[in-house]
Amino acid sequence: MPRQRTSRAITTNDRRTRADLRLGFPGTGNRPFGTAATAATGRIVVRHAVQTSAADFSLMLVAPEAMSRRAISEALADAVAELRAIDATYSPMRRTSLVARLRRGEVSPDAYAPLADIVARCDAMRAATDGWFDAWAVPGGFDPSGLLKGWAVERAGARLRAAGISDYAVVSEADLAVRGHAPHGGPWRVAVHRPLAHTRSPMILEMTEGAVGTSGLTGQRGHVVDPHTREPVRQGAAAVLGPDLSVADAYATALVAAGPAGLPWFPTADGYRLLLP
Repeated sequence: MPRQRTSRAITTNDRRTRADLRLGFPGTGNRPFGTAATAATGRIVVRHAVQTSAADFSLMLVAPEAMSRRAISEALADAVAELRAIDATYSPMRRTSLVARLRRGEVSPDAYAPLADIVARCDAMRAATDGWFDAWAVPGGFDPSGLLKGWAVERAGARLRAAGISDYAVVSEADLAVRGHAPHGGPWRVAVHRPLAHTRSPMILEMTEGAVGTSGLTGQRGHVVDPHTREPVRQGAAAVLGPDLSVADAYATALVAAGPAGLPWFPTADGYRLLLP
């Protein structure tokens, strides 16, 4: 049985198009949430921001009708704790993290199952992108940052689902993962703003499941390293839609480094497709 589509792009030039979530929103601050307000059904809508050493996260969840406020708070706290734990345990920016210890040769990749998963994902994405995503070809040694944030978002989402919450969005800067429906009861409407073209209307996606990984969407430069020259990439932006944010984010990072050489990767057999450029 073919898999049901969980997202679609809407072609529109209507600047009044309402969005629940925004990626690459032009302006001085990060504005991940659009017009989403209280739930049309009267269900509780919760928004929460989390800051870690490596990234900022924003969560929005629509609680089931039967869920108590205490259960909602516990589910949110569990997801937030997961994000903070991943930052403390795996961020290469923290000297005591497992990734930092791996770089110093103090632990092996298979010493801890989650660390082995991160390493395996990086290795798989190196193969999928013809070496343009290479966590080992960065200054200082192994650095999984290109997919670690997406991995954290997906694990936080898994915590929400385990608590019984099936309608949520987790946004980190210009990346996101969603499940279920937005507060108004329909699919999440995601506005993807084009970098350096803020006078143009954004691309609008309708999503009930999936992720959008981006690189360079906010105009940031020099954060991607060309694995062949070991030099920062000074220009470029990409956005990739697919089932898992860690993979979509890694693809977007590789695309900024590879440029046109990366276009033949898409669409992939496992459901990833190019949104930008």
